[in-house]
Amino acid sequence: VMAGISLAAPALASGDAAHAPATDWSFKGLFGTFDRGALQRGFQVYTEVCAGCHSLRLMSYRNLSDIGFKEEQVKEIAAAVEVEDGPDDEGEMFERPGRPSDRFKSPFPNANAARASNNGALPPDLSLMAKAREDGTNYVFSLLVGYEEAPDDFDLTDGMNYNHYFAGLQIAMPQPLFEDMVEYGDGTSATVEQMAADVTQFLAW
Repeated sequence: VMAGISLAAPALASGDAAHAPATDWSFKGLFGTFDRGALQRGFQVYTEVCAGCHSLRLMSYRNLSDIGFKEEQVKEIAAAVEVEDGPDDEGEMFERPGRPSDRFKSPFPNANAARASNNGALPPDLSLMAKAREDGTNYVFSLLVGYEEAPDDFDLTDGMNYNHYFAGLQIAMPQPLFEDMVEYGDGTSATVEQMAADVTQFLAW
């Protein structure tokens, strides 16, 4: 499904991150288009893997209709989360099932709670991640596939993870993707590269 690319890491000087490999994304260019199958798979990866730490605060559930989810599917996806609403007539806040008009529920109530759950690191919101960085689409994909064991001569800080596409080669986020950790409904093989490509396309969309 995914176009093959070379993921071989070049020789690096100590502390130097590799440049993100160029990928021929279908949605790039004047006449580029997003693949709905990839977008729906990417949403699945976000939901099952990324959403435990990363928010999508600029997205509403109703936006999912734009990538091919039917109205009833969107309602079901939204209703699967509990969101805070209110105040009610007695001035109390309350929980209710999500609605398509709701923004995506954040995994943490506030930034301090997010840091406390992630060894002091604040997981960034992913709404604009693929657009906020130069060559952001390739950056996101490369970061997801760039985890490996640190070389013996590399001084890896406790609690950090080696990633040859991240600045300084050390990143607080543990490796998020592993082979077959999701089961795609369309039968696509859930390799690390495939899941990374799918969720990258979803975030780029």
